[in-house]
Amino acid sequence: MIHHLSFGVHDLHLSGRFYDAALGALGYRRVFEDETAIGYGLHDDEDMFCLKLRTDAAPPGAGFHLAFSAPSASAVRAFHLAARCVGGQCNGAPGFRPHYGPHYYAAFLIDPDGHAIEAVCKNAKD
Repeated sequence: MIHHLSFGVHDLHLSGRFYDAALGALGYRRVFEDETAIGYGLHDDEDMFCLKLRTDAAPPGAGFHLAFSAPSASAVRAFHLAARCVGGQCNGAPGFRPHYGPHYYAAFLIDPDGHAIEAVCKNAKD
């Protein structure tokens, strides 16, 4: 249904470092970049998530967050650790969330611009 999603950011370099770490832990990478944007995905020039440099950037209000798919619980843990090392704020430590499902393993962060993000593996065993 969704082709891609973009977040406005104040500091493209800082946000790029944050998302390089967070999304790199999940197997995603930069697939394009220029002076005002960085795109992430799996294949060159096919971004699924994009950062856009905007002086008036502001995160959406309460209730909004973006969940990235993780291949494993260990990838969720790596996402959380890597992003915290470059300025991410913990918004929920890695762990099972049985109220979402018996194998729902997730971690939650706030990025440098205040966007709420999550990494989730819905078939975690460990």
